[in-house]
Amino acid sequence: MPNTVIVLAMHGSPPSDFPQDELTELFGLHMRLEHRKANAEQRSRLELRYAELDKKVRDWPRTPQNDPFFAASMELADYLSRTSGNRVYAGFNEFCSPTLENAFDTAAASGAEQVIVVTPMMTRGGEHSESDIPAAIDRARQKHPIVKFIYAWPFETAEIAGFLAGHIEKWHREG
Repeated sequence: MPNTVIVLAMHGSPPSDFPQDELTELFGLHMRLEHRKANAEQRSRLELRYAELDKKVRDWPRTPQNDPFFAASMELADYLSRTSGNRVYAGFNEFCSPTLENAFDTAAASGAEQVIVVTPMMTRGGEHSESDIPAAIDRARQKHPIVKFIYAWPFETAEIAGFLAGHIEKWHREG
């Protein structure tokens, strides 16, 4: 049995006490870089500022009060570790540290022979689950060629519906 580590790929959320003007600027820069063409000099300047703000928001101190999503993500990682019996590292697509790349590096450095990547993003069609996470996994495979990376996604629609129906039934019985 290979030494398996799980990476929980989460979305991420800005902390509520992050400066609003800088968050607005970050979103604006993201849109400009994604959807507008700029000459090389402009693009370079925009990318530098974006990287500066991205690092600042990712490194912002997190508490359950200023980022309940981060706290819930860490709780889920802890439960998943206890339930699966494997080490679990959370990694975030945006707004939080560690990044997915950092989580993959930590997993590889821990001696993992196999890294199973899973996300609670259940339905198909989302940019993170369909594009961003697979791209990060591809980069990790290139960086850590002796580690086997497995993306345990997508979920079967019938399984998602069964999970939701069971959850509804629980609330129906208790309600």
